[in-house]
Amino acid sequence: MIFIYPAVFRKEGDGRYHAFFPDLECCEASGDTLDDAIDNANDAAKTWIGVELEEDEPILPHVSDPEDIETQDGDIVRNISINIRFYEGWDE
Repeated sequence: MIFIYPAVFRKEGDGRYHAFFPDLECCEASGDTLDDAIDNANDAAKTWIGVELEEDEPILPHVSDPEDIETQDGDIVRNISINIRFYEGWDE
């Protein structure tokens, strides 16, 4: 199953990048470079969604349109694609 959520990447004063998902509460990541931050954001979102799917009644949030996300100058908004594979018996 593929999930796609937008992430906001913001360059910090120390040159590192911080990422957050407006739709996934408290789901954040960072990295020394933008590429590192993207990789770490993908891992963070995969973990967030995986934990939610383990709940008895998972609730996945609505996906925001990237154009509707409030950003600051210099922010980069990218859709992050998360592929989660379900194995036989995952819902038992």
